Amino acid sequence: MHIPKQITLLSLVAGAFLTVATGYAAPRSAIKKDPQTTNTPTNLPPGDFARDVGKGLEVATLAGGCFWGMEEIIRKLPGVKETQVGYTGGRTSNPSYREVSSGQTGHAESVQIIFDPKVISFEQLLGFYFRMHDPTTLNQQGNDKGTQYRSAIFYYGGKQSKTAETIRKKVDALGKWKKPIVTEIIAAQAFWKAESEHQDYLQKNPTGYTCHFLRDE
Repeated sequence: MHIPKQITLLSLVAGAFLTVATGYAAPRSAIKKDPQTTNTPTNLPPGDFARDVGKGLEVATLAGGCFWGMEEIIRKLPGVKETQVGYTGGRTSNPSYREVSSGQTGHAESVQIIFDPKVISFEQLLGFYFRMHDPTTLNQQGNDKGTQYRSAIFYYGGKQSKTAETIRKKVDALGKWKKPIVTEIIAAQAFWKAESEHQDYLQKNPTGYTCHFLRDE
């Protein structure tokens, strides 16, 4: 199934209704910039997709609550080549799930994605992102509360940053949410891959917990 490159504001934003171990903060010196204004953290930990993205592919990192349910939705999208769950946006290197769950690391449970932009653009990916979680609840998603469950887009480069800002504004302006969008837009940092039992969790545990679903367009 091929998703058209151009989609209308209605289908994207109305459709928009419908992101590793503890808070590591990449220093300014760890950001590499090229003429295309790409910002890719250097000295990335093993397993971080941003270390080696295949030719013609791109990476995205999104947070929006428990990573189990988000990964299960994202992995099924046309154009998504690979997903993994982990921790990013915090202060601690190589944290454990237990440490992140304490809320003391600064990390957010996140899903990292490799996708083919010729099949699904970053803009379209964000359309699904804003459909699968409630972006108006600060540090909470469903029954899960804490900064580790915050809504955040970790961008790679100026193009992703601009796109994220544009889509967030469009979703907010649509007015279908009763409260303002609180999704953070932050430069990507080191991504720490979560323990193996958390990868593809709902594939291994089909009746496992999730609070994520695609809202109607």
